[in-house]
Amino acid sequence: MKNLPKLWENPGKLHENRELARAHYIPYATVEHAKSRKRGRSPFYQTLNGKWKFQYFSSVVDAPDGFYNEENDVSDWDDLIVPSCWQVNGYDQLHYTNVRYPIPLDPPYVPDDNPAGLYVRDFQVPVDWAAKEQYVVFEGVNSCFYLWVNGQYVGYSQGSRNPAEFMLTPYLKAGVNRIAVLVLKWCDGTYLEDQDCWRYSGIFRDVYLLARDKTHIRDVFNRQEFNVDYEKAILHVEVDTTGPLQVQAELRDAEAQLVGSAEGLVDNSSTLVIQVERPVLWNAEQPYLYDLYVRAGEESFAFQVGFRHVEVADGVFKLNGQALKLKGVNRHDSHPLLGQTVPQNHMKRDLLLMKQHNINTVRTSHYPNDPRFLELCNELGFYLVDEADLECHGMSVGTPWTSAQTDALSEDPDWRDAYLDRAERLVERDKNHPSVLIWSLGNESGFGDNHIAMAEWIKLRDPSRLVHYEGAPGSQSEPERTRSLDVDSWMYGSVESCAEYGRDEQNKKPLFLCEYSHAMGNGPGDLRDYWEVFEAYPKLMGGCVWEWVDHGILTHTEEGTPYYAYGGDFGDQPNDGNFCIDGLVSPDRVPHAGLLELKQVLAPVRVEAIDLAAGRVRIGNRYDFMDLSHIATYWRLLEDDVLIDQGKLQGLNAAPHEWETVILPYTLPPNPGRLVFQLSFRLDREMEWAGPGYELTFAELEFPIEQAGAAREASASRALPAKGRLSALEADGKLLLNGFDFRYEFDLNRGALTKLERDGLERLAAPAMLSIWRAPTDNDRNIRQVWEQLGYDKAVMKVYRSEWEVDSNGGICIGIEYSLGAYIHAPFLRGRMEWKVASSGELALKTTAEVGEKLPWLPRFGLELVLAPGNEEVEYSGFGPHESYIDKRLSVRQGVYLTSVDQMFVPYIVPQEFGSRYDTNWAIVSNEQGMGLRIDAPQPFSFQAAHYKAQDLTEATHRHKLKRRLETYVHLDYRMSGVGSNSCGPELAERYRIEEKQITFELILKPINKEDE
Repeated sequence: MKNLPKLWENPGKLHENRELARAHYIPYATVEHAKSRKRGRSPFYQTLNGKWKFQYFSSVVDAPDGFYNEENDVSDWDDLIVPSCWQVNGYDQLHYTNVRYPIPLDPPYVPDDNPAGLYVRDFQVPVDWAAKEQYVVFEGVNSCFYLWVNGQYVGYSQGSRNPAEFMLTPYLKAGVNRIAVLVLKWCDGTYLEDQDCWRYSGIFRDVYLLARDKTHIRDVFNRQEFNVDYEKAILHVEVDTTGPLQVQAELRDAEAQLVGSAEGLVDNSSTLVIQVERPVLWNAEQPYLYDLYVRAGEESFAFQVGFRHVEVADGVFKLNGQALKLKGVNRHDSHPLLGQTVPQNHMKRDLLLMKQHNINTVRTSHYPNDPRFLELCNELGFYLVDEADLECHGMSVGTPWTSAQTDALSEDPDWRDAYLDRAERLVERDKNHPSVLIWSLGNESGFGDNHIAMAEWIKLRDPSRLVHYEGAPGSQSEPERTRSLDVDSWMYGSVESCAEYGRDEQNKKPLFLCEYSHAMGNGPGDLRDYWEVFEAYPKLMGGCVWEWVDHGILTHTEEGTPYYAYGGDFGDQPNDGNFCIDGLVSPDRVPHAGLLELKQVLAPVRVEAIDLAAGRVRIGNRYDFMDLSHIATYWRLLEDDVLIDQGKLQGLNAAPHEWETVILPYTLPPNPGRLVFQLSFRLDREMEWAGPGYELTFAELEFPIEQAGAAREASASRALPAKGRLSALEADGKLLLNGFDFRYEFDLNRGALTKLERDGLERLAAPAMLSIWRAPTDNDRNIRQVWEQLGYDKAVMKVYRSEWEVDSNGGICIGIEYSLGAYIHAPFLRGRMEWKVASSGELALKTTAEVGEKLPWLPRFGLELVLAPGNEEVEYSGFGPHESYIDKRLSVRQGVYLTSVDQMFVPYIVPQEFGSRYDTNWAIVSNEQGMGLRIDAPQPFSFQAAHYKAQDLTEATHRHKLKRRLETYVHLDYRMSGVGSNSCGPELAERYRIEEKQITFELILKPINKEDE
């Protein structure tokens, strides 16, 4: 387009003719319709969502002049649904990048070949709107756009995730009207929108028309004031109008009873005051909402009002006078098919899932969400960290030839207005939502005077909330520059550094981890550690896990196989691969085990044993505002995994943050085996987010050994009768063992068990070998480089010496001295294996190993068995029903589980280590008839069964590229190292690593027929 004014490369030109920012609302004709918040019930609202005519151009210079004219024929243009992102509709490049800009770093300039989308729609204006002022509202357009109506230029706007409103009255006519929009992919605002997400373009949020009275309410701001004990509140209803107007305001409670009212003549700006006696306070646990109805002329408005008070007192974050912990997640707008266009039901589904998993906070990373999202948060009960649409992370990327200037834009006065614009539009739109407790200045943009200007403006406009920005220096280091920030904010601070902050009395502000515990792939594994520290120190206010959802794009292979794509799958450059696959739920919102772990860590109830033999336990209430009367408690007593008693406990009453002692009416059996006591805490009433019987959390207490006996030792030393003598024959380096109904073989040269046959059925499909390699998890991405450089993934066994002998009981003892190593490097470890084969057919393995002193920690250490095809059934005693690791195991409970190898598979979008069971007592892998292999051990072991080799998982980049093997690969590990969150967070804690330099590991194997056991 040759005649288009080039506004998109001028940070001082943010809009033309755009209306001033205001609170979000829809005018209705009646209070009843306003209360419904159903936009279509308003005669003053007309949606422009739906089918538009569309043309895409790879460069705006190729777009035709005059496309917006009424006489222009667009009948042969494509059809495109609005709202939508054009990249998921077959136009342009699907592109994921995290930090790096997808354009040359040359602010405020963008490439001359700037992709453009042309939108045209014809519409009619209702006849009864003739006496009204007409406006159009775009709730989200990425990244900038020009607007025409009936061939006349209306205006320009940028700031993708903020609404833009234009008056259309001078441009509209009776009958058919034409609206035309030119959307550009890039503008100078692109430098402020460098968020870690897919880069989408287009009209991606709702578009609609509003009809307003000639003189009307322009803005409403509901401010609150409380006396010292919250027994009285004053609601200040600040009203801005376009001229003199009689305004009425009334406040009604949740039962629609009138609480108070006020009215008066407002000329431009005035405040109506409503006194409220004994207000019911709003919080996330009890989100009590009042309705404020404002009426003027023919228009009625409804606003949700939640009375609450936010403050920092003595370095502690408080709500309504109560110390508060933010149990949060970061959430991007993300839909597996629609991209950043997220339907309302999808938003609600996210929030219901969060509520069901004990989450109370959402950080809107890294931009304002759809306004309906905030309304849902008000109703369901969530605390919001509402973030400005501002990130210029790519300014930090430098090379040896180009220096990085992280703070360049944040310090540049030419960009001050652009920064302020994003703060103002955020606050003005969302200022009436009680769910918003904290304003955020954006994300990863360095820190400069422009941030200070944002914070100071927000504090003047809305001092009732806190202001946060992670990129600012600590409050101790630069107190003057950070005086407008109410909290210190970190990303991925270690557990130890958080504890140090909490202990340091010089820190006067609370600490907020706006991002922590990176939930990428099989993770995170450090949630409990963080929350033990958060709760230990009052100044630690909690944090938000990164992040809620995997941002996979549902696509298909050429053969039609569906899969979730990530960066680079569409040829996009630069890209950051699967770094967008980092959520607690999959793109279709199936919870990962990490979310189940978070649910347990954030559980509203905790349990401590006082005297388990007498049935006395303490139950603690972790709610901030509710007692426990809405919870039913079920208990079970297990002996050696067998239920021996159960019951239901009534009448929990512990107040918030208090404890109560209960006595459970069970009787211990004489000479008990291993005893485990389980409690299940379930809803006892209907909630909007879950029904009666929904489990909020569970607790599991194991009786002390002196009370529970020695069941594990007895299990591990099962005395099996021999049915015949055991014979041994060595030939050609092979040791052949023949028993009554079994045949075993050892390869003495390779130090491996190679044959395991009973009743003529072979169990093994390959030699049993020691293993230290696991398929790296996403959170192993940093240590993986070290592992692979050392050759951990290529480890093979060297046998130095092997011998065998017959023991005094007629069994066979086999000794093997070995090492594990890879080419180039010295052996990783040296050790000795001792196999003892009893005449009953039982095999006992004991291995000792010395690990190289300077080597990094091992991924795992144990025995790998390859079982013959058909071994699909899995039964085990231990923790289940899903995967667990040493640092990710709070969401599993003890029991006996019957499953299958396929059911143990965890379909991570990027294949990786999965499905291990921490602390297994025994396991059986068999065919459907029960013929298989039983594994016992004197001490609990890590267990995994899969139809994939570790190397298969290591090499596959997508799930659909995995080829399921018929064999079953069983790992029996002394230990499996933890999963942590080191893809972005701190290194895996030492206590979760296999750091030992001396290892001793024992197993007992037995081919069995389960029906004979």
